Amino acid sequence: MGEKTTRRTMLKSGVAAAIAALLSPRQSSGHQVKEYPDSMGVLVDLGRCVGCRSCEAACNAEQGLPEPEKPFNDMTVFEELEHGRQRRTDETRYTVVNRYEAPGREHPLFRKVQCNHCQEPACLTSCFVNAYTKTPEGAVIYNQDVCVGCRTCMIACPFYIPAFKYSSAFSPRIQKCVFCYDTRLKYGKPPACVEACPQEALVFGRRQDLIKVGRRRIEEHPDRYVDHIYGEYEAGGTSWLYLSPVPFAQIGFNTELPHAPILDSVKNFLGIVPMVLTIWPALFAGFHLLATRKETAAGEAVDHPEEEKR
Repeated sequence: MGEKTTRRTMLKSGVAAAIAALLSPRQSSGHQVKEYPDSMGVLVDLGRCVGCRSCEAACNAEQGLPEPEKPFNDMTVFEELEHGRQRRTDETRYTVVNRYEAPGREHPLFRKVQCNHCQEPACLTSCFVNAYTKTPEGAVIYNQDVCVGCRTCMIACPFYIPAFKYSSAFSPRIQKCVFCYDTRLKYGKPPACVEACPQEALVFGRRQDLIKVGRRRIEEHPDRYVDHIYGEYEAGGTSWLYLSPVPFAQIGFNTELPHAPILDSVKNFLGIVPMVLTIWPALFAGFHLLATRKETAAGEAVDHPEEEKR
């Protein structure tokens, strides 16, 4: 009994330590973020978004996603957040817009959510089968043919974006925004959501240029924007950048992220992945062998009861 308890305790401790190592935001000293000179991006001006959901409809059409339960002109979807449930991306929608009532503002703010296409993606660095690729254009794309459905990327992502396609148990697949890479980005065209925005709240361009545009807007209108471009440094930097008229924490952004890539926070976790993959099959094989031996012994006792009495 003591030995079983010790093994169980060790296993739980190992898993807990792995999760803690993964989720603990630690600053890195000396890590140089990889530069992508040709990386494109999108600058999102939250002060201009009116919550029309045109971006959602455009993404749905471009990616061939199913029609939503509520049409895109139905604004009652924003009530979900008011009831404590933030709309999240999943296999049926690669981008969503949420509404926030910011303190001191007469009108609500709207925030578009999608994969931020990190400069050094945690989903990519955590994937031991290399199912993810960071393209020179800035997109983080996914290859379902090599995915084994471990869902480590879902845990590693600091923005909680990758979603698992639960409706297909025999074909593991992660679903997320792909920056319209195959149909637009690799041809130099803006994503469908950007093209569809009637308020020009989304600006497409080279990431380095968008940062300059964002800084210029902040300098020219200090009373209109918080002095920060979200995504310039968070988690090592992202291709999607945000300007906001209120502190980002008030509209659902994670403001506790380190500037170092999440890669630095998952190294310990990644170190145990090969060990887990090696040990678990052996453990299950041992359990199976023990169970088989017990069944065999029980069967022999039933077949030869006279021998059992002796």
